[in-house]
Amino acid sequence: MNDQPVTMLTPDDLEGYLRARGIAGEVLRLDVPTPTVVAAARAVGVTPERIVKTVVFMVQGEPMLVIASGTAKVDTRALARHLGVSRKRIRIARPDEVLAATGYPVGAVPPLGHRQPLPTLLDESVLQHEMVYGGGGAEQALLKIAPRALLQAVRPSVVAVQAPAEGWFS
Repeated sequence: MNDQPVTMLTPDDLEGYLRARGIAGEVLRLDVPTPTVVAAARAVGVTPERIVKTVVFMVQGEPMLVIASGTAKVDTRALARHLGVSRKRIRIARPDEVLAATGYPVGAVPPLGHRQPLPTLLDESVLQHEMVYGGGGAEQALLKIAPRALLQAVRPSVVAVQAPAEGWFS
């Protein structure tokens, strides 16, 4: 394993990524931290359903992103089924793995603009909204983007990975 420190990306890096690729999205710099879905929704004056989370899972040792509604729970059974692997081969990434794979810290990971392209799944529920807000690269930044722009930029697999109400992973 490489012991070199990982350089953290910033909201400026995310803005540069959007600009360089002509992606219609806006990094909002906020006066308040947004460590939770509720705090993020409150900060931009929207319902929590319009906040998306980008979760990094390790699947058979390799990072994979799941973009889901912030209020949803990711069903690892559905994820395993979709990927054709045992649920035991999937786990949430550790903070150091998230940083190494994306360049961003846990809690600020945007749905795009990572250090390296990563396989990505997008929960179909995200497409119900005209505009969503996700991690913006720092605790006091959010990315405002239309799900359609996200689809074009990331080209994720659109699947249902939201757990039933009694779901078991958030």
